[in-house]
Amino acid sequence: MTSSSDRSPAVDVQGPKSYEIRTYGCQMNVHDSERLAGLLEDAGYVRAPEGADGEADVVVFNTCAVRENADNRLYGNLGHLAPMKAKRPGMQIAVGGCLAQKDRDTIVKRAPWVDVVFGTHNIGKLPVLLERARVQEEAQVEIAESLEAFPSTLPTRRESAYAAWVSISVGCNNTCTFCIVPALRGKEKDRRPGDILAEVEALVAEGVSEITLLGQNVNAYGSDIGDREAFSKLLRACGTIEGLERVRFTSPHPRDFTDDVIAAMAETPNAMPQLHMPLQSGSDTVLKAMRRSYRQERYLGIIEKVRAAIPHAAITTDIIVGFPGETEEDFEQTLHVVREARFAQAFTFQYSKRPGTPAAEMEDQIPKEVVQARYERLVVLQEEISWEENKKQVGRTLELMVAEGEGRKDGTTHRLSGRAPDNRLVHFTKPEQDVRPGDVVTVEVTYAAPHHLLAEGPVLDVRRTRAGDAWEKRTAAEAAKPAGVMLGLPRVGVPEPLPVAANSGCGCD
Repeated sequence: MTSSSDRSPAVDVQGPKSYEIRTYGCQMNVHDSERLAGLLEDAGYVRAPEGADGEADVVVFNTCAVRENADNRLYGNLGHLAPMKAKRPGMQIAVGGCLAQKDRDTIVKRAPWVDVVFGTHNIGKLPVLLERARVQEEAQVEIAESLEAFPSTLPTRRESAYAAWVSISVGCNNTCTFCIVPALRGKEKDRRPGDILAEVEALVAEGVSEITLLGQNVNAYGSDIGDREAFSKLLRACGTIEGLERVRFTSPHPRDFTDDVIAAMAETPNAMPQLHMPLQSGSDTVLKAMRRSYRQERYLGIIEKVRAAIPHAAITTDIIVGFPGETEEDFEQTLHVVREARFAQAFTFQYSKRPGTPAAEMEDQIPKEVVQARYERLVVLQEEISWEENKKQVGRTLELMVAEGEGRKDGTTHRLSGRAPDNRLVHFTKPEQDVRPGDVVTVEVTYAAPHHLLAEGPVLDVRRTRAGDAWEKRTAAEAAKPAGVMLGLPRVGVPEPLPVAANSGCGCD
């Protein structure tokens, strides 16, 4: 665990310094950023206002190394910050995450104005590295080769007052040929069940009513502690925690998805009827080349069992198009699985070559134009299926947990937005009474689009919750906090960071 001496206060006579964190990649990175924010605030920094766009005293990039253009995107953003930093000698820039773990000294060589580079295993060192860089006036590069302390031991600034990520493991024991993540995050390391449940109970006591169990391969949980049924036991244990209304998990692997997990999902009252199950390809030949340890029949068998046990389950997936050697026949097999599985949504990726992965060295790399054409065909098919599946929801009465920031047009349409138990996004008519994020409303679905539902009639019921109370309390506390010290310098056109889809994979699951 990082000691208190490693978190030197960052407050000076001019007032607290402000910070901004830009997050790229998967849910693991999103949750890591919550911890980075907690560390910085514990060290005396304050969060910069929304839209700071590089005007903060400290800008942290939490990077992903999965996509092919990850490097270019990072260095492009760093380049845009260089002139701003030149005008403000006290400004600091830090780069962490998977790309930092992979590139190490390369980052400082290509962008010498970066102050700190840290890896996936030592995020707890960020405050002390920033202070050391400030005192020594030179870049600090520190990349731990193995996990120094389980991240759950670090301070955390949760992005939501009513829903929270809870890590149950870090790392991955798989050897998928397209994925560099195991090399960057290491072998799987599981938390003790008691520690996980203690964190969940503490979150519920603070007002959280929904948790998502998080792991690189979440249902392999137990391999590190010698219990093959540890994950299903953990799900059932979450079902006994009073006040915890919703439990989700992401992302599982078909290899480890066993019948006891399906039974736990079906029999645990607060386990939500939702499953994100990465497919990657429907072709047995491609799955073998990817070193995925299941085949089409096994995958569809899991989907069939889940639907039999949980009829209203919404199943989502990840698919990679254009993996080296993929033939038209292979791609047709993927389309076949999509038609059979009838996913509520699919996060689709064009294969991206990553240096350091076996797939990058494979022969028969598919031409870009072929990959693009296949990708477009897949998207069209999945859009049709998503829409058809959503239309089946019309007329259903659903309980929604009111969400914050999910509906971009809510202000102009006079609607609010929420998530159904199966995680579908529903926009609903704003009721006359006060409704807060974290509260629960009951609505009837009246219209379906491919990616959302509408409930245009009156809200049938509003249930004020402890989660809503927690959101209200936190909002009041945030409003009372001093804003980060901003110098009001003109912006230099920093590109927007990649959007993060909270329930999407990154192609590495």
